[in-house]
Amino acid sequence: MADTQDIRDMQQQTSAVRISIDRPWSWRDFFFQWEWLLVAILVLVIVVNSMISPFFLAWSTFIRTPATFLDKAFIVFPMMFVIILGKIDISVGSTVALSAVIMAVSYNLGVPMPLAMLICLLVGTLGGAFNAFLMVKFKELSFVIVTLSTMIIYRGIAYIILENRASGGFPQWFSFLGWGAIGGIPFMLVAFIITAVIFGLLLHKTSFGRAAFGMGHNARACHHSGVDTDKVIWVVFTLNGLMAAVTALFLTSRMGSTRPNVAMGYELEVIAMVALGGVSTNGGIGRIGGPVLAVFIVGFLSYGMGLANMQAPIVLVVIGTLLILSVLAHRLRFVGKEKNRSHSVAIRTEEKKQEV
Repeated sequence: MADTQDIRDMQQQTSAVRISIDRPWSWRDFFFQWEWLLVAILVLVIVVNSMISPFFLAWSTFIRTPATFLDKAFIVFPMMFVIILGKIDISVGSTVALSAVIMAVSYNLGVPMPLAMLICLLVGTLGGAFNAFLMVKFKELSFVIVTLSTMIIYRGIAYIILENRASGGFPQWFSFLGWGAIGGIPFMLVAFIITAVIFGLLLHKTSFGRAAFGMGHNARACHHSGVDTDKVIWVVFTLNGLMAAVTALFLTSRMGSTRPNVAMGYELEVIAMVALGGVSTNGGIGRIGGPVLAVFIVGFLSYGMGLANMQAPIVLVVIGTLLILSVLAHRLRFVGKEKNRSHSVAIRTEEKKQEV
């Protein structure tokens, strides 16, 4: 009987502690979310662009301009999962190039265009799966070294196949991916919105998303808790390769041809968008809204600086500076918030223990 009473006392104590850490709704916490800062930055970028060009504030600008930078944005979603896992993939730009080159060469060798597009998707998927294979089977290898190696290999294969030549001559209907519209809205923008919804649901509403967050915090604990961590890595990096191939489709459609040097630097831009969107490079933290907003911030910022006839290196410096400032601001805000939360929880827990 005494043991039973002790167990009940412990349960009551645990219940009291759980109740003490529940946080009520706070308007302050709601409006101090990272996404609101990104909204403010986006509004600032739009205002500055409108001052540079009086024609910027037009409906056509906000509808047509995204088609110039959304092709690389499709990689942002799986890259978000990669970074939430606490890893990184710097091979996606080369995966885009290899997928596009093989698609173009296949078509010019007589393969029907729909089948060549499927080959493009298959090449990208296999590229991502090969990265996952190396990480899962050779865990002693750093993921940076693995993806750096495949970045060089994939780009090298693209150069071996096409050397320094361009390949194109695609059918007219293929340009619809990059320049077509549905009801006046660019098809690329429609596809981007649908993709964002799908990945948002996958991240926030599924056990797979919860497993990714858990692995970002502590992969070993997740493994011992029954999570198939190797499977999560396989899926995430394969998806990253697949979406790199999707980017290859849209980019090639928009350009009308492809070369082995396309998508140079895409991996850095994508990672910058994800980090700017509030996804922690330490893993375990991130939401879909931040990277989506970051895509449009970086895109419209580059477009506006182009209107001002600024050189490309200056654009890179500005984007890099914005990234550093935003990451520092996010880290300071998050660390301070966690310290305050931990202190508050400790005080409330101690009070409840004394009451019990």
